This record gives sequence, C-alpha cells and structure tokens, in this order.
Amino acid sequence: MSKSATSPRRSSRHQPPRLRWAWDFGTPMENINTTRLPELLAAIRDVGALGEAAAIVGMSYRAVWGLLRQCEAALGVPLVVMQRGRGSHLSALGQSIVELDREARLALGEVHAPWEHRLQDVLRPATASAFAPPLRFFASHDLALASWCEAHAEPLFDLSWHGSEEALAALAGDECDIAGFHLPETWPAAQVGLWLGRWLRPRLHQCLPLMRRQQGLLVAAGNPLGIRSLADLARRGVRLVNRQRGSGTRRLIDQLLAANGLRPEQIEGWRHEEFTHEAIAATVASGQADAGFGIEAAARKLGLDFVPLTWERYGLAFRAGLAASDAGQRLLASLQADDFRQALTGLPGYQLPPLAAPGPWESFLRNR
Repeated sequence: MSKSATSPRRSSRHQPPRLRWAWDFGTPMENINTTRLPELLAAIRDVGALGEAAAIVGMSYRAVWGLLRQCEAALGVPLVVMQRGRGSHLSALGQSIVELDREARLALGEVHAPWEHRLQDVLRPATASAFAPPLRFFASHDLALASWCEAHAEPLFDLSWHGSEEALAALAGDECDIAGFHLPETWPAAQVGLWLGRWLRPRLHQCLPLMRRQQGLLVAAGNPLGIRSLADLARRGVRLVNRQRGSGTRRLIDQLLAANGLRPEQIEGWRHEEFTHEAIAATVASGQADAGFGIEAAARKLGLDFVPLTWERYGLAFRAGLAASDAGQRLLASLQADDFRQALTGLPGYQLPPLAAPGPWESFLRNR
C-alpha cells in the first residue's frame, strides 16, 4: 500500500490538506494504473451498470472497459460479470477487493486525522489571509434545506444534491465535509448501526439530528384513482414515477415494497426515475405519472394529494474536528437558529427533534 499527499482527482476548488493513499497491487499488475480500481468496483456494485459507474467515478466508458480488461488479463480471473439484459455485478474477487478497501479506508481515516490537523496548523500562518473556502456540503434533497440555502447570503458552504448513500460515501472518502442523509424511523437500532457503519467510524465522525419528515405517495389532486396504499401501485393503469437508485428515498421504497410482498415488475413505470422530491411532484402534477414517492411538503407545494406512509429522520454527518472549526460552528449554529427552525415548522410533514449538540454517530440512534 503506497501513501501519497495528493488527491487522485484534480479540482479548482480549494481543499484542506489531506493525507491520502492508494493500493499498490504488485505483481502481476505493477504496470497497470490501478489507482481508481477499488472506487470503480464499488460504483459497479452500487449501480449495476458499467456506463453509470464510469460517470460516477469520472472516467470514460472506454477507459473503464480498458482498465477492467487489463486487470482481469493480469489476474486470470474476472472482477466483473456482465450479462445481457441483467447489467453488471462483481465477481467474488471484485467484491472482496471492495470490502477490503472500505475497511482499510475507515481504519486509516482514524490514523490520518491527527496528522491532517497538524498539517493544517503548520500551514495556518501562511494561509491566514487567504479566502476561507466554503465547506463542501453533499446532501440528500430536501425542500426545507433548499429554501434555507437560497435565503442564506453568506457563502459558508457549497451545496450539491446527492443520494444519502452517495453523500455518506463522499464523506468517508474525503470528497465532502458534510453529508446530509435520511433513514426510516421504523428501522431498529441494529439496522441503523449497520447501515451508518458502512461509512462512519467511531471517534472519527459525528452526527447531528436535523429534522423529521413524512414520506408517502404523491397523487393527483382529489386522488382520482383512489390510491390508498402501496398495493394500489400494482393495479393496472397506475403509473409510478420512481426515485433514482442510490437515493435514501429509493432505498425506502425498495424496503416498503418488499415488506408488502410487492415486486418491481408488478409496477408500471418502475424504471421512470427522477432525482428530487420536486421533480417527482412536477411529474405527477403534469399527468406523466399517477403516483410517486416523496415528502408531503413537495405534494402540497403543487396542490397534490398525499398518502402518508412513514416518518424518517434527516441528519448531518461530518468529521469530528469540523464542529470545532470556525466555519463548522457558524454553519451548524445557523441550522439550529430560530429562523431555520421556525421555517421548518411552517412546512407540512416536517417536525423538529429536540435541540442537540453534535455527538458520536451512535447517538443518532438514541435521539430518535
């Protein structure tokens, strides 16, 4: 395993110093640039399609194909299995590499953190007069958060919308400073711990509960098709608009369907995907779909009816040191200020949890 002080991705955005490393796979792959291989395999595992995985890691399809073929030729065994009509999935070896890489990154994150802080201290006198870069904020889409960001004039952060799992993976890989995610309140503590533990490490990361949201089915005004439950989605002539794979809402949809004995192939429009709650609402409002999954506030905003299904908790995750930094304190204080909390209570389908200080991510479970 070789260590490097440079990032594998070039960016015009200022980033804090990080200690980064990459695998050296050794013989017989010493002449192949395998820096991106674990990241690529993880993306293929998550999305099940070579083209989508290439877009996620920022590589061309041709480059991805070439890298996989080189590695498989050197090893003599496949890393990815591709089947016509069934997408791509990892072989046993590919899955083992992804799991080992994840465990190593989580373990080394704790080792690297104090050295990163020391380097920041060394560089601080030389960079004190420079413009403080905005915090990189990757978050699952939320209407309250979007409205607050639009009204917030001070450039504390650079927000971009991502699915919950993508945001948490970016935090674990030092691609962002704050990750916004959500999970069902029906999950038992053990399940929540297993899920968050895929990306977060004790002592290295902290969480802050931010809000509760009600998820359900968005349907046309007056609910002309009489959609009352998930089972109604399997009726003939009912068209669904789905959330994209990798989003927290899509994960919730998959689990709710399985719990109700429904299969994706029973539902018309299952492959019709949108990326935000507002896009789901707009698709239903325009008549392109009869139902979609989303939050109540998105339905009410466009005059749609709403069929409630479950409550979920929305929270933030970040490195423990962020809460002690000037920028981190200002951002977190803004999100707990009266104006944000008052705006939140004015939105249908939202509730405020008790005010809490950032703490170990395990406390996110206890504060439900």
